[in-house]
Amino acid sequence: MKKNKVTMSKKLTFIMALVCGISIASLYYVQPLEGMIASELGIQVGQMGLAPTLSQVGYALGLLFIVPLGDIFERKKLIIFMLSLVSIVLLLTGLVSQYPLLMILMLAIGLTSIVPQLIIPFAGQLANPSERGSVLGIVTGGLLIGILLSRTFSGFIGAYYGWRAVYFSGVGLAIFLIILVSAVFPKNKPLSNLSYKELMLSLPKLFMSQAVVRESAYNGFFIFGAFNIFWSTLVFLMESPTYQMGSKEVGYIGLVGVIGALASVFMGKVSDRKGARVGVGLGTLIETVSFVVLWLLGHHLLGLIVGVILLDLGTQSAQVSNQSRIQSLGDENRSRNNTIFMFSYFIGGASGSLLGSLAWQMAGWSGVCALGMIYGSLGLVGHYFIFKKRKEESF
Repeated sequence: MKKNKVTMSKKLTFIMALVCGISIASLYYVQPLEGMIASELGIQVGQMGLAPTLSQVGYALGLLFIVPLGDIFERKKLIIFMLSLVSIVLLLTGLVSQYPLLMILMLAIGLTSIVPQLIIPFAGQLANPSERGSVLGIVTGGLLIGILLSRTFSGFIGAYYGWRAVYFSGVGLAIFLIILVSAVFPKNKPLSNLSYKELMLSLPKLFMSQAVVRESAYNGFFIFGAFNIFWSTLVFLMESPTYQMGSKEVGYIGLVGVIGALASVFMGKVSDRKGARVGVGLGTLIETVSFVVLWLLGHHLLGLIVGVILLDLGTQSAQVSNQSRIQSLGDENRSRNNTIFMFSYFIGGASGSLLGSLAWQMAGWSGVCALGMIYGSLGLVGHYFIFKKRKEESF
């Protein structure tokens, strides 16, 4: 226990959050740039809606086939290797000029951007149990802030220097992270001696034998699906006659969302004190309510801002609390439990990106918000009515 206290310092916690935020950003660069890329490549904007979906699918595949390696390989070396792959893929994306190849690279960006999901179990292992919720709140807070600021970064750079400059800048950031991780992250000794085949075959068994994993996977699917329903379609609303804005303004909205993400760090402390299940339910409820606000008031800038803050607060609160539950299950299976949860989480995100674009095409902003409410409501039904609370957890 003393070793964990020394190893998981406040400095390391902050740096892990920073690496999570910067490394996840590459997954979301494309969202504010869809119209710009479509115009240059001579395709319809609707075709670019496939890009974020493929990125999410690639990320889910990376979660499934790469993240479990954290249980059998040294995480520091694995993180550096994945960052190296990310830098290569981002460079190729900045050079691409054909739509089919761009879509392949979108899938590859998702596949190689799973670095945060190697870091989160690392942080959970190093943190003291009494502080695990707070530590994971900060680290996963960095993850969500990175998702939000990626749109700000991408929107600004894209507006002034073009969309290719965004991906070239991402290469420089990936190299910076390689240097930072090499210098600061501690080494760890893997706790499992399984082969890769045994590792993969163990995933269904872990899913079936752990109720907490099943519950978190279910909830994660719907909360991140709802989150992506909004963020994958926001650029369409901003470019519509309602606002007549563009990628730069989507970046501003991303900055607003950081307020909600920062506020949600408090939920890590709530999880430590009241039980993580409370945070899951509260976060899911806030996220669902946010779509009511966005539906009724989203055509007015102030209403949009309030809705975004609530959306990001609810999403991150549920995420932190789910991670706290997952990471409390023990060290040996930590990466694989995170794989199961996050695989479902990002499959939900991919479904939200895809269905959100369809909802926009079919019913505009009302369709987007209605779909978000459906996702949030399904998350609430699962939490309060399908899955039963256990004696050791608060409702």
